[in-house]
Amino acid sequence: MIDFKALAQEYGTPLYVYDFDYMTKQYEELKEAFRGRKSIVAYAVKANSNLSVVKHFAKMGSGADCVSIGEVRRAFLAGIPAYKIIFSGVGKSDAEIREAIERDILYINVESEAELGRVELIAKALDTKARISIRVNPNIDPKTHPYISTGLHDNKFGVDLSTAKRMYIKANNSENLDPVGIHFHIGSQLTELEPIREAAVIVADLVRSLEAIDIELKFFDVGGGLGIKYNDETTIKPYDYAQAILSTLTALDMTIICEPGRFLTANAGYFVTKVLYEKQNGEKKFVVVDGAMNDLLRPSLYNAYHEIEALTQSEGEPREVDIVGPVCESGDFFAKDYKLPPLNHNDLLVIKSAGAYGFGMGSNYNTRGRSAEVAVENGKARLIRRRESFDDLIALEREFLED
Repeated sequence: MIDFKALAQEYGTPLYVYDFDYMTKQYEELKEAFRGRKSIVAYAVKANSNLSVVKHFAKMGSGADCVSIGEVRRAFLAGIPAYKIIFSGVGKSDAEIREAIERDILYINVESEAELGRVELIAKALDTKARISIRVNPNIDPKTHPYISTGLHDNKFGVDLSTAKRMYIKANNSENLDPVGIHFHIGSQLTELEPIREAAVIVADLVRSLEAIDIELKFFDVGGGLGIKYNDETTIKPYDYAQAILSTLTALDMTIICEPGRFLTANAGYFVTKVLYEKQNGEKKFVVVDGAMNDLLRPSLYNAYHEIEALTQSEGEPREVDIVGPVCESGDFFAKDYKLPPLNHNDLLVIKSAGAYGFGMGSNYNTRGRSAEVAVENGKARLIRRRESFDDLIALEREFLED
């Protein structure tokens, strides 16, 4: 059990706490699901990019799925080898593409014909071949929140099947491109297996059609998106997930790559915030806490549900309250009409499932310093990112102040 009160006392609030032992369990379960087949688990750095988190997965043999050159640099810093690093994302700049090629990463995931042209030109200027994969958009409804759906033609990601085939032929005929993989990712927080299997069938059939014209790919990248339990979701078991994908790869000798993020870190993370006071406007009750939407944006952005536990001595009957922060926006809330007992000044709330897309989506809005981050492993806690100070916030501005 994590002693949140002791951690809050030592490190202050608001505070992110990560259970590294839970991350280990999740990683090992997913890796085991693909046992017997060549595979790489490439951690999706965007889920939680703290260097200590990325290094934790690196030590277990993980690769890295990155969507900016900054994330690629984080992966290298954390000890992930170049041959396990993938660079994805719709909008890569020339400078990012150049650095990725120079660093000799596993491959660049290409998302459009225009991007393929830029990669080819840059590789030519560097007098080298760039390893690439093409992200295919299979037009499958992932049955998830529209903001995190990525596999429909309405979404900005990837290319359709006919465009992908044309791009593979171009890459295969190029002196500066080496097509080594194929990639798809239909969305995040997936809780239904059938859309994943349908997408894999479509993409595997494309691989076979490419083989028929002597374009042989080595990597079958199924993306990430495995959902987790925030509330009452029925989730997919890693074994069933792996079997659904493997069933589509008959006669294909390819290394499977999966890119989990949320699955590995979300339920390992907790956001601890302190009660400032309660207030009431008419019939509406509010609990005002020291954390805010700049610390944990998901409820404001997606209306996302997070289970919240009150650490209090109060024994009163639970009542419905809105849990809100100090930021000057009506959208600054963690939950609405959530049942909690009466709370006192300095009581703690623990917001669960906060290990993915929590700190990383944070900001300094209202000139608020971002929270500290703490890792708990084998019963011991350690600071892995200090709390931001006011001086940190103005460091890039102070020198430009005019007299």
